[in-house]
Amino acid sequence: MRTVLVVDDELKITRLVRDYLEQAGFVVVTASDGPGALAAARQTKPDLIVLDLGLPGLDGLDVIRSLRTFSPVPVVVITARTEEADRIVGLELGADDYLTKPFSPKELVARVRAVLRRTDAAGLAPAVMMVGDLTIDIPRHEVRRGPVAIDLTSTEFDLLAALGRQPGRVFTRGQMLEAIRGVSFPSYERAIDAHVKNLRRKLEPDPRRPRYLITVHGVGYKLADV
Repeated sequence: MRTVLVVDDELKITRLVRDYLEQAGFVVVTASDGPGALAAARQTKPDLIVLDLGLPGLDGLDVIRSLRTFSPVPVVVITARTEEADRIVGLELGADDYLTKPFSPKELVARVRAVLRRTDAAGLAPAVMMVGDLTIDIPRHEVRRGPVAIDLTSTEFDLLAALGRQPGRVFTRGQMLEAIRGVSFPSYERAIDAHVKNLRRKLEPDPRRPRYLITVHGVGYKLADV
């Protein structure tokens, strides 16, 4: 059975999310603050984390920053914050999905399942993909440009791998979301732009003149077959 770590300082929400996830067949571990979340992540090694941003002790965004120093575990953020900037920052730090309070517990379960399906699908990809001088190594979860190793978050890696399976194909934002999460939510399609911006910063010799991740205006993006 899959284990989900639920982190929220509101006991009512924690119980609600736990009950729905347990009914869906997950083992649920809980924490109520930032330090507790990191300790539980290290100890239980969950398959996914449901994380509130407004936590005592350590902000949820700081929890994601710390998590990414030792674990690629998928993260679904839930928060009362409605500003787009918070959502984009969370995604850029490596969150895999985002729900704003109040939310439907059934939708949260669907998001959790979709993120885990995407994680599982990554294991079925070709072992190593070569696109120009980019090497995308699935088993090692590594990307290199020539001899240089590129450090990516789990979502960035999955997005690049999805594009790398079909270099030259133009993907809409919705198709890119579908490819990496198993489901597309139109209101979050623009979040793809944040991931692409982050990937360009890491992959491109000159992010202002991208060589690999090409914008197809009015449609979406493609990985150039260089």
